[in-house]
Amino acid sequence: MYLLVFNPQIGGLETISVELTADNTTWFNDCEKSGDIAMITDLDGCLLISEYGWNYPVLVYDASRSLVNYDRFQAKALQRQTLKQHE
Repeated sequence: MYLLVFNPQIGGLETISVELTADNTTWFNDCEKSGDIAMITDLDGCLLISEYGWNYPVLVYDASRSLVNYDRFQAKALQRQTLKQHE
């Protein structure tokens, strides 16, 4: 499937091809509010971090689910750090 994601390294949106499977994705089904991390996906040396709500997923280079210990709170911290670095 194709997803429109925010790529901080290019400073904008891009369309990427991604296959979401049980092998490369961790889902967090207990999201309660917009901004909660809903899903993290390993993607060719990058980590795709998706929030619950209408925000675009964020593509983080040189990261993985294991880097954030498969934890949505650590993924959220990495997402914030990455976006802050590329402001």
